[in-house]
Amino acid sequence: MEPNDDDNTTVQVESVAVSFQSSDDTPTENPLVASVQTTEQQAVQEELTATDPAVPEETFTWKKQIVRSGDNLTAIFKRVLLGSADVHRLMSSSPLAKPLSNMRPGEELRFGFAENGTLAQLKYTKSRLESYIFKSADDKSSTYMAEHIIREPEITTAYRESTIEDSLFLAGDRAQLPHNLIMEIANIFGWDVDFALDIRKGDHFAILFEEKFLDGEKIGTGNILAAEFTNQGRTFKAVRYVDSQGKANYFTPEGLSMRKAFLRAPLDFTRISSNFNLRRKHPIHKSIRAHRGVDYAAPRGTPIFSAGDGKVTASGYSKANGNYVFIQHGQRYTTKYLHLNKRSVKTGQNVRQRQVIGTVGSTGYATGPHLHYEFLVNGVHQNPRTVSLPQALPIDDAERSNFDTATASLTNQLALHKQSTQLAMLTEKDQQRTSTQ
Repeated sequence: MEPNDDDNTTVQVESVAVSFQSSDDTPTENPLVASVQTTEQQAVQEELTATDPAVPEETFTWKKQIVRSGDNLTAIFKRVLLGSADVHRLMSSSPLAKPLSNMRPGEELRFGFAENGTLAQLKYTKSRLESYIFKSADDKSSTYMAEHIIREPEITTAYRESTIEDSLFLAGDRAQLPHNLIMEIANIFGWDVDFALDIRKGDHFAILFEEKFLDGEKIGTGNILAAEFTNQGRTFKAVRYVDSQGKANYFTPEGLSMRKAFLRAPLDFTRISSNFNLRRKHPIHKSIRAHRGVDYAAPRGTPIFSAGDGKVTASGYSKANGNYVFIQHGQRYTTKYLHLNKRSVKTGQNVRQRQVIGTVGSTGYATGPHLHYEFLVNGVHQNPRTVSLPQALPIDDAERSNFDTATASLTNQLALHKQSTQLAMLTEKDQQRTSTQ
């Protein structure tokens, strides 16, 4: 679907005009404003003329500043030879000025100066979709008009599929997907598939997702709307649904939540050093010792998640386990995390699923940085890879009708795209076969 260049955005504008008393123009230190930086000579300024199409019709002298790490408004104003009194006047002009106290590196400010050297206009651009404009009524006025401008991009749907030959990320790269969408695939299916252990050559995914356009140019991607992941011959399907309360979640087409009580893998994976094996020779003791869990080898400092909601029953250190965390999940389930570099939770603390509880390390009896993860049911060790997890809850009955209506078209679109792609591949193979005869 091609974007419409003529009408592909919606602009929302919020305006506030406020009058206030002018203060002394002499720069003074305001105790409410953070201390300034004094590197004026390092400032990056851009002189713009009224011939620039981005400049308003008024003839101002424009200076551009890019927010740097550690910047604050006072420091930026000082780089364009404005004082803290000017900061105070601007910040007092409107509630819409509040975002100026929480700027991020890379954002842009444009200062428009009148002929008498006063600040006549300030443009603060947070992103291509959001900006603020502060305008003085005239060069002698203490009244500023503040506008908050939000542009809504045109959203279209797109389809990609890929077969895994080496890794999920490389398969996603071949499908020209950004890394955030590749990770979202793993997040959606992470309750059913252990993306650290279970991925095999020949696994396949297909997704229907949003693309965002502004002024005819693609500016990014949005949500995954529907997805399939085939792992070792088993196909899992998911659709995104926004309920009547505005909350978005992923479900199976039948209405079961993709979110389950436990994650299959409690960390962002890289590689695995050993699998579940009750008769494994311990790498340090060189003897047969039960290895009641899974080792996830990952770089030191990799965040470790709680596999499910629960309560920390132990957070400490021992000679064998190094730094460890044990979590109780209801009456039946316990998860254990060993050899951590750092613990982020304390005994007795309640935790949520995917909450960071520590980082990967090599403390205790460990030959290298990795997480040793154990899963117990009623006190008995189970293989985390294959243990049956509690069934997901279905969609609420009150949402069922809306869910069926909203998701049917998504699953149909995904199926049609898959059929079209498969047909195109078959046609291409036939043509290649014909050309070689």
